[in-house]
Amino acid sequence: MSPPSGASSLQVHAVRFGPGQELLGSLQAFVEEAGLKAPFIITCVGSVTKATLRLAKATATNPNEILHLSGHYEIVSLVGTLNPDAHLHVCLADGEGQTVGGHVMGGLEIFTTAEVVIGEATQLQFRREMDERTGFPELEVQKR
Repeated sequence: MSPPSGASSLQVHAVRFGPGQELLGSLQAFVEEAGLKAPFIITCVGSVTKATLRLAKATATNPNEILHLSGHYEIVSLVGTLNPDAHLHVCLADGEGQTVGGHVMGGLEIFTTAEVVIGEATQLQFRREMDERTGFPELEVQKR
Protein backbone atom coordinates (compact mmCIF):
# COMPACT_ATOMS: atom_id res chain seq x y z
CA MET A 1 0.00 0.00 0.00
CA SER A 2 1.39 3.40 -0.89
CA PRO A 3 1.32 6.26 1.61
CA PRO A 4 -1.26 9.05 1.30
CA SER A 5 -0.21 11.74 -1.12
CA GLY A 6 -0.16 15.45 -0.41
CA ALA A 7 1.88 17.89 1.58
CA SER A 8 2.28 17.38 5.29
CA SER A 9 2.85 20.03 7.91
CA LEU A 10 5.34 19.54 10.72
CA GLN A 11 4.97 20.48 14.36
CA VAL A 12 7.96 20.17 16.69
CA HIS A 13 7.96 19.36 20.42
CA ALA A 14 10.95 19.21 22.77
CA VAL A 15 10.99 17.43 26.10
CA ARG A 16 13.56 16.41 28.70
CA PHE A 17 13.24 13.39 30.96
CA GLY A 18 15.38 12.95 34.06
CA PRO A 19 17.22 10.36 36.14
CA GLY A 20 15.33 7.17 36.90
CA GLN A 21 12.52 7.73 34.41
CA GLU A 22 11.80 4.99 31.88
CA LEU A 23 12.19 6.55 28.43
CA LEU A 24 9.71 4.54 26.33
CA GLY A 25 6.88 4.90 28.84
CA SER A 26 7.67 8.59 29.34
CA LEU A 27 7.57 9.21 25.59
CA GLN A 28 4.27 7.36 25.25
CA ALA A 29 2.77 9.37 28.13
CA PHE A 30 3.94 12.64 26.53
CA VAL A 31 2.43 11.67 23.16
CA GLU A 32 -0.87 10.74 24.80
CA GLU A 33 -1.03 13.92 26.91
CA ALA A 34 -0.23 16.09 23.89
CA GLY A 35 -2.76 14.23 21.73
CA LEU A 36 -0.23 13.59 18.95
CA LYS A 37 -1.55 11.48 16.06
CA ALA A 38 1.55 11.02 13.85
CA PRO A 39 4.59 11.51 16.12
CA PHE A 40 8.15 10.46 15.39
CA ILE A 41 11.60 10.96 16.91
CA ILE A 42 13.65 13.72 15.30
CA THR A 43 16.63 13.43 17.65
CA CYS A 44 17.56 12.27 21.13
CA VAL A 45 20.66 12.51 23.30
CA GLY A 46 21.11 11.22 26.80
CA SER A 47 22.18 8.22 28.80
CA VAL A 48 20.68 5.08 30.31
CA THR A 49 21.63 2.50 32.93
CA LYS A 50 19.32 -0.24 31.67
CA ALA A 51 17.78 -1.28 28.38
CA THR A 52 15.77 -4.17 26.98
CA LEU A 53 16.22 -4.67 23.23
CA ARG A 54 14.94 -7.19 20.71
CA LEU A 55 17.75 -8.14 18.37
CA ALA A 56 17.53 -8.22 14.58
CA LYS A 57 17.55 -12.01 14.43
CA ALA A 58 14.20 -12.14 16.24
CA THR A 59 11.20 -13.04 14.08
CA ALA A 60 7.45 -13.19 14.63
CA THR A 61 7.74 -16.96 15.17
CA ASN A 62 10.85 -16.60 17.38
CA PRO A 63 10.53 -13.24 19.15
CA ASN A 64 12.72 -14.24 22.08
CA GLU A 65 16.06 -12.83 20.96
CA ILE A 66 16.03 -10.29 23.78
CA LEU A 67 19.06 -8.47 25.21
CA HIS A 68 18.95 -7.02 28.73
CA LEU A 69 21.64 -4.40 29.30
CA SER A 70 22.81 -2.96 32.59
CA GLY A 71 25.55 -0.36 33.00
CA HIS A 72 26.20 3.13 31.73
CA TYR A 73 25.35 3.76 28.08
CA GLU A 74 25.12 6.90 25.96
CA ILE A 75 22.16 7.15 23.61
CA VAL A 76 23.87 7.76 20.26
CA SER A 77 20.73 7.29 18.18
CA LEU A 78 17.01 6.86 18.76
CA VAL A 79 14.68 6.62 15.77
CA GLY A 80 11.12 5.56 15.09
CA THR A 81 7.44 6.32 15.37
CA LEU A 82 5.50 6.96 18.57
CA ASN A 83 1.94 6.01 17.72
CA PRO A 84 0.14 3.96 20.42
CA ASP A 85 2.27 0.92 19.54
CA ALA A 86 5.60 2.75 19.39
CA HIS A 87 8.25 1.33 17.07
CA LEU A 88 11.65 2.57 18.19
CA HIS A 89 15.20 1.46 17.51
CA VAL A 90 18.10 2.62 19.65
CA CYS A 91 21.88 2.54 19.37
CA LEU A 92 23.76 2.71 22.67
CA ALA A 93 27.50 3.16 23.32
CA ASP A 94 29.26 1.84 26.42
CA GLY A 95 32.22 3.40 28.22
CA GLU A 96 34.63 1.95 25.66
CA GLY A 97 32.68 3.32 22.70
CA GLN A 98 31.37 -0.11 21.71
CA THR A 99 27.84 0.10 20.34
CA VAL A 100 24.82 -2.15 20.47
CA GLY A 101 21.41 -1.57 19.01
CA GLY A 102 18.01 -3.05 18.50
CA HIS A 103 14.25 -2.70 18.77
CA VAL A 104 13.28 -0.97 22.04
CA MET A 105 11.22 -3.30 24.22
CA GLY A 106 11.27 -0.95 27.21
CA GLY A 107 13.31 -0.77 30.33
CA LEU A 108 15.30 2.27 29.11
CA GLU A 109 16.11 3.67 32.54
CA ILE A 110 17.54 7.17 32.23
CA PHE A 111 20.87 7.81 33.94
CA THR A 112 21.34 11.59 33.68
CA THR A 113 19.02 12.91 30.99
CA ALA A 114 17.15 12.19 27.79
CA GLU A 115 16.64 15.28 25.64
CA VAL A 116 14.18 14.41 22.91
CA VAL A 117 12.88 16.37 19.94
CA ILE A 118 9.63 14.92 18.61
CA GLY A 119 8.07 15.78 15.27
CA GLU A 120 4.44 15.37 14.32
CA ALA A 121 3.09 15.16 10.79
CA THR A 122 -0.03 17.21 11.53
CA GLN A 123 -2.03 16.13 8.48
CA LEU A 124 -1.44 12.41 9.02
CA GLN A 125 -2.33 9.73 11.53
CA PHE A 126 -0.21 6.70 12.40
CA ARG A 127 -1.64 3.38 13.51
CA ARG A 128 -0.51 -0.25 13.46
CA GLU A 129 -2.20 -3.21 11.84
CA MET A 130 -1.08 -6.82 11.90
CA ASP A 131 0.73 -7.68 8.66
CA GLU A 132 0.36 -11.37 7.94
CA ARG A 133 3.45 -11.28 5.71
CA THR A 134 5.74 -10.19 8.56
CA GLY A 135 3.82 -11.41 11.59
CA PHE A 136 4.19 -8.02 13.26
CA PRO A 137 1.89 -5.01 13.62
CA GLU A 138 3.17 -2.67 10.88
CA LEU A 139 2.71 1.05 10.29
CA GLU A 140 -0.41 2.29 8.49
CA VAL A 141 -0.36 5.95 7.44
CA GLN A 142 -3.67 7.73 6.97
CA LYS A 143 -4.76 11.28 6.23
CA ARG A 144 -6.61 13.00 9.06
